[in-house]
Amino acid sequence: MRFNLKVIGDILGILLLINGGFMALCLPISLYYGEHDWIAITTSSIITLGSGFLLRYITRKKKSKELKKKDGYLIVTAGWIVMSIFGALPYIISGSIPNFSNAFFETISGYTTTGASILTDIESVPNGILFWRSLTQWIGGMGIIVLALAILPFLGIGGMQLFVAEAPGITPDKLQPRIQETAKRLWFLYVGLTLAEAIALYFAGMDPFDAINHSLTTMATGGFSTKNDSLQFVDPLIQYIVIFFMFLAGTSFTLTYFGLKRNFKKVFKNEEFLVYLSFTAVITVIVTVTLLVVNDKPFENSFRDALFQVVSLITTTGFVSADYTSWAPFLSVLFFILLFVGGSAGSTAGGVKVIRHVVLFKNSFLELKRQLHPSAVMPVRISGKAVEQSIVYNVLAFIMIYILVFLVGVTLLSSMNVDFDTAFGAVATSLGNVGPGIGDVGPLNNFAGMPTGGKWLLSALMLLGRLELFTVLMLLSPHFWRKR
Repeated sequence: MRFNLKVIGDILGILLLINGGFMALCLPISLYYGEHDWIAITTSSIITLGSGFLLRYITRKKKSKELKKKDGYLIVTAGWIVMSIFGALPYIISGSIPNFSNAFFETISGYTTTGASILTDIESVPNGILFWRSLTQWIGGMGIIVLALAILPFLGIGGMQLFVAEAPGITPDKLQPRIQETAKRLWFLYVGLTLAEAIALYFAGMDPFDAINHSLTTMATGGFSTKNDSLQFVDPLIQYIVIFFMFLAGTSFTLTYFGLKRNFKKVFKNEEFLVYLSFTAVITVIVTVTLLVVNDKPFENSFRDALFQVVSLITTTGFVSADYTSWAPFLSVLFFILLFVGGSAGSTAGGVKVIRHVVLFKNSFLELKRQLHPSAVMPVRISGKAVEQSIVYNVLAFIMIYILVFLVGVTLLSSMNVDFDTAFGAVATSLGNVGPGIGDVGPLNNFAGMPTGGKWLLSALMLLGRLELFTVLMLLSPHFWRKR
């Protein structure tokens, strides 16, 4: 057999059981607020749990537990799709989003931590369903940690190997024996930071329900909010708390772990983190100065708006504190560029990732030197360590394919009578898992007006971007399906 279908089915069954269990967590919320959505949540949870048990029962007699690379590619992609299909059930059954295309779009936007939404009146949605909406992002963020730690390096996805080398307790030659121990550490960190933010938001004056939901979607760098206006009109202290945790969520979780262990030398010797920190600071200064000149607002207000939106876009969280498309044409272009940056490898952030940009620029400058000294050996170095040439090639291929997918996506979306600006913004923000874009999908708008075909296209782009392109594109290769 080309694929170990029984093991694949068993893992998908486990994912459905986890999914159904998280759905059940929404039931107390619904009952507490006395809303009608408890029936939809209960039904969805039973269907999902039942499907998971059935799948595990069918595949109970496994011949082998060994997974090959082909199995890995199939599990990752199929897992996200299956989770999204079943995750859409609460929306459909409750009538909050009765249309399947819209419900699937909202769900995959959640699991991929994109944050693009088709809901026009979020505050009218029952609290139980809103909590499930936030949980989909939190589940997706937690899944990305495991994906980056265990699966992508195994599949040879460039850039992720650099993260693995930094993971606490892991060495490249002893990845598998330590993987469970490391995953537990990072999960505890993920849960702990989520709770810490929820408590901080509560004491800053946010309603407990809103505090929990926003902490779930902040640490996932997802950006789903329980309010129509996102975080535009909240207390400045709340915005600063969210900024801090957004930045933390966009940082490699292994570095955060080292920081909590007071190993600050490890943190500040990490080149990706230094670039991430410096880039955020420089862009924030540029935006702040521009706002002071153009909008004539108080310094603190301009600085806070600038810092919030810069961090939100770089980390691909997508929360909104102001309509940045109305500030100045120059800033609209700058923020569009930020859609292609992404956070750190090993974080919940989407996008290209800072480490890939560092490798690209370093290799480009070295190429100029190589032209003058063709015989010299000049490896790309990250944090003082030479990067394997195979990883450099993988990173360059990733960025080239990313640009190609972006252009194809814009072309296809434009063919559906979507205007140029909106097509550029929608494709960039979906592929980068950011949320808000430009045009009709700007920070104060949503994706409800997209044609049905466009929503399915953008859903596919969200999945492509979240799973690092190669994981999904590999399944489209005829070579993948050949017997070997």
